[in-house]
Amino acid sequence: MKCISKLRALTVWCLLVSMLTGCQSSYEDPYDFNTTIAAFSLDSQISTDCADPFASELCVAGEDILPASVDLSLAQAEGLFSLSDHQTLVAENIHERMNPASITKVMTALLAIKYGRLDDTMIASKNVLITESGAQVLPLAEGDRMTLDAALHALMMYSANDVAVMIAEYIAGSVEAFAELMNSEAKELGATNTHFVNPNGLTDEEHFTTAYDLYLIFNEAIRSEKFLELINVMEYNGTYSDRDGNVKELNLTNANSYLRGDVETPPGITVIGGKTGTTKAAGSCLILLTANSAGNKYISVVLNAEDRANLYAEMSELLKYIT
Repeated sequence: MKCISKLRALTVWCLLVSMLTGCQSSYEDPYDFNTTIAAFSLDSQISTDCADPFASELCVAGEDILPASVDLSLAQAEGLFSLSDHQTLVAENIHERMNPASITKVMTALLAIKYGRLDDTMIASKNVLITESGAQVLPLAEGDRMTLDAALHALMMYSANDVAVMIAEYIAGSVEAFAELMNSEAKELGATNTHFVNPNGLTDEEHFTTAYDLYLIFNEAIRSEKFLELINVMEYNGTYSDRDGNVKELNLTNANSYLRGDVETPPGITVIGGKTGTTKAAGSCLILLTANSAGNKYISVVLNAEDRANLYAEMSELLKYIT
């Protein structure tokens, strides 16, 4: 599907409202949990004159795109998006709302980089205590001190859920206020099927997004050199301190199995980086930035695979399509 030109967020939202309401003047609930809205889905009845303002250099898809050579049997939703010619190459259920697990942290990192200062020192509140069974934590304790730069490495490389809470409170004052900021930013990016309630992706029935919206968010995040560094670095060694000033080691290894060499990358493909996510509700999830041997770059998303093995098998199936 071809990409088309973009206006600023307010114009995009107003045009979306017009399309959905027959040019009515208002849209009461952008997060109607019972209605699926895809800002960039193009119905066959919409003329190109009407559709043109919606996206500039963005891939769009209004229906499944299922090449015969790609076996999409191991996950619930998949998307493959070309950044060089702005084409959606593969799409299955990319507008279906799902729990994104820790891929949520892409938005958290995006906002932290945008609104924070990397050398600022943050102080953990009592809210960093995470009680969800199996949730990945550093662990932080109340009073621990850490720079935003170190926290971002723990967030993206180790997927520390408690660190996400500390970042959220540093940026916005509370998790609730940060979630509002996340949703505002998502709307500006056209991610209208997204609603966040926390900065880490822990399970909540009102916390959801889509494979397509994750593409939009990730596509914005990779514009940042700092974000690219975070998803590409293999090891990080740093420190932080507890409330009494005692120094703690922070030694991290990237969880991406392609970068670690635990899973073989398809021939001709370079994995630049990405973000994993796993919860019982979300299954196994992964978003990647890759390049093929011609130097063309792609974003690929797999959501709700049954387990890690199926997740990487499905992702490799997508990547083989661009070799």
